[in-house]
Amino acid sequence: MKFFLRLLLFIVLCLFTLLAFKPKEQQSWIRINLLGYQPKSIKVAVWASKGTTLPKNFELVEKATGKTVYASSNIKTFGAYGPFASAARLNFSEFKKPGRYYIKVDGVISPEVIIGEEVYQNTADFALRYMRQQRCGYNPFLKDSCHTHDGFVVYGKEGGLKDSTHFDAVGGWHDASDYLQYSTTTANAAYHLLMAYRDFPKAFTDQKLATGLDGKNGVADVLDEARWGLDFMMKMHPSAKIMFNQLADDRDHIAMRIPKEDSQYGKGFERPLYFIDGKPQQRGKFMNDTKGTSSTAAKFTSAFALGSELFYGADVNYAETLRNKAHTAYQYAIQKKGVTQTASVKSPYIYAEDNWVDDMELALASLEFSPKVSDLTKSKKRASSLDSAFFYAKQEPITPWLIADTAKHYQWYPFINLGHYELAKQSAGDRKRALIDYYKQGITHVWNRAKNNAFYRGVPFIWCSNNLTVAFAMQCMWYKQLSGDGAFSELEQANFDWLLGCNPWGTSMVYGLPSWGDTPTDPHSAFTHLGKYPIDGGLVDGPVYTSIYKNLIGIQLTKPDAYAEFQSDLAVYHDDYGDYSTNEPTMDGTASLIYLLAAYDSRTDKEFTSYQKEKGAIIRGDTKEKRLAIVFTGDEYADGGQKIIAALDKEKVKASFFFTGNFYRNTAFASFIKTAKAKGHYLGAHSDQHLLYADWKKRDSLLVTKKQFEDDLNANYKAMEKFGIARKSAKFFLPPFEWYNQAIANWTEDLGLQLINFTPGTRSNADYTYPELGKAYRGSEEIYQSIIDYEKSQGLNGFILLLHVGTDPRRKDKFYDKLPALLKYLKQNGYNAVPVHRLLEK
Repeated sequence: MKFFLRLLLFIVLCLFTLLAFKPKEQQSWIRINLLGYQPKSIKVAVWASKGTTLPKNFELVEKATGKTVYASSNIKTFGAYGPFASAARLNFSEFKKPGRYYIKVDGVISPEVIIGEEVYQNTADFALRYMRQQRCGYNPFLKDSCHTHDGFVVYGKEGGLKDSTHFDAVGGWHDASDYLQYSTTTANAAYHLLMAYRDFPKAFTDQKLATGLDGKNGVADVLDEARWGLDFMMKMHPSAKIMFNQLADDRDHIAMRIPKEDSQYGKGFERPLYFIDGKPQQRGKFMNDTKGTSSTAAKFTSAFALGSELFYGADVNYAETLRNKAHTAYQYAIQKKGVTQTASVKSPYIYAEDNWVDDMELALASLEFSPKVSDLTKSKKRASSLDSAFFYAKQEPITPWLIADTAKHYQWYPFINLGHYELAKQSAGDRKRALIDYYKQGITHVWNRAKNNAFYRGVPFIWCSNNLTVAFAMQCMWYKQLSGDGAFSELEQANFDWLLGCNPWGTSMVYGLPSWGDTPTDPHSAFTHLGKYPIDGGLVDGPVYTSIYKNLIGIQLTKPDAYAEFQSDLAVYHDDYGDYSTNEPTMDGTASLIYLLAAYDSRTDKEFTSYQKEKGAIIRGDTKEKRLAIVFTGDEYADGGQKIIAALDKEKVKASFFFTGNFYRNTAFASFIKTAKAKGHYLGAHSDQHLLYADWKKRDSLLVTKKQFEDDLNANYKAMEKFGIARKSAKFFLPPFEWYNQAIANWTEDLGLQLINFTPGTRSNADYTYPELGKAYRGSEEIYQSIIDYEKSQGLNGFILLLHVGTDPRRKDKFYDKLPALLKYLKQNGYNAVPVHRLLEK
């Protein structure tokens, strides 16, 4: 009996020991862009935890030496998201030294963090590998041919074609892991490839022949690939009266197989060609919702037009053929205005595109006219096309999913409005501003969702969410490029980083990129599943809402889920061949990614510099740099002039002064103005008569006409000329009362000037108040502390800190007396105070 008691005690002790020394399960992770970061880019990692304790600081540790090279408390904390109870954004943008590091937070170590100028070099060409592998007809990856008998016409009656008539439709790209081919995705993919070469030619090399086999042919590989798509599109639009919307249908999905000849369509090895007749066609047991011919035909127009432009120098005959095709495709688009949807036979799943005016806008913005016509005729036709393009732009200013936060499969396609970008580049004045604002409105809808979680995720988890993510990052990038407003730069970078590992699952969504990181290994692809071939560069569909995943037909995981601890009621992603909803690569999504990768590979210092705007005025400079501008305004008073100059001199700081015409004409202030100019401070305009431009309560209600505004501002600059201050050297204008609206910003732009205003967040602009103003009064100590508090919590990078050069005599507590202490504090904390033109220069 004692023996059994001792044995039982021994077993209990062993179990206790095992439990006591059981490794603690990991509770926190650090997610990064696995591919890396460029030195001057926004660099943010996300700390995510199953617990609720939030980090207070983090370190960047050099991999080779183990030394901490950077430490920061620049952390923005968030609550629960997906599988995590808490999360935080760790911002290390100000660290710029190239090298290999890892981030450390309370003992948690990130994957390797790479910083370097060339982290994205050749990545666009890498993703191009997937496009070549998707080729139909001759496939250079397999060195074999498939689907060489295509195809036979269906629904051809409207075009005077007998069903089963044969047309040569061999070529193009397989759509995804299946082998059917859609005209709409082909045209969009071709356009993105052409656009990528047009905008970023240096991102691409020549390593392949036109066939896709190894060798050089003097043509960038991306143009060879785009031409492969264009050649197929010409077969799908063989004449002015004929256009096909798809080749094959969902009968393709009989089983996974390496591409070959298919015979399941009832006519030997031919596959069906669906004629575009503008009417509903089959969708399983139902009919699709086709209403017209515009959406596909307009996409053909823009791709043909851009191809014509790019190939003109190398192959004039080919370029002319493409130009002619662009015009016949446009005529097909207006044959019956409306959307063309795809068809299916067995399943309900189709590309249920619902919009077409965006395609018409892009088509009209892209149309090229023959060089054989006179310049005057061409100019008139061009102007007419652009006017029509803007008409369509106004029909759908915002791509609907940006607002709705959901969509059917490919319901609004392409996933952003490419036409706004192309039209804005060719526009000016109110039209250009309107197009830019359309982009901003859409981005703002997404940002309002994204700003509430640490991943800045505002893109919905619908089917092909990665395609939407790529497109949305492009819209953010184009908005910044067109407007100069970098307010959404971190949101753009977050979407790019998401694709490459900074997501809840910690995995890149691009097969094989980077080669050393966690990327898809078991995608829903016959190439990998049957042939064990890599599908380098393929962008997989991406996470979906868990509710969508649970209701899809025929999904079953084939192995234990490697990401089980990161799945949630919000969304799922599986690196498993059995999940076609999250892990299937797509041809058109990859083509869009090629554009984005080429853009990031080609970024220059100009792209890294950003400002923030509000109602058209720049209100903050680049937040990646510890630089700020201290600005002083003046109209009636200049009592602080001497003290301000002395304080600036002592700390060797250059400031900016914006004065009214009243101030410049006041002889009592002339000596101070000359001194400020001689010492290298910036001198600018603040209106002539210190007018109030807009109603205080109804900001959009103007109190001046455009002529009054212009006359007043011109008078201000006239007064400045007497001090040798030329308009061209003082293009930044700060509005009187720091009060304005979008109309004022537009009028300023029309004069070739740039409106700026102070950065909100501190009380600095209240240093003019005096006790008799009651609740509006702010003492100097309160103002000073508000600046310090803001600096400690959010930083003053890029700040435009506004003060007054003088105040009403009733204010005895002068804030400029605290300027020496403020300047010393800023310098001690690493800030470099510069004039506004230095802060905001590109």
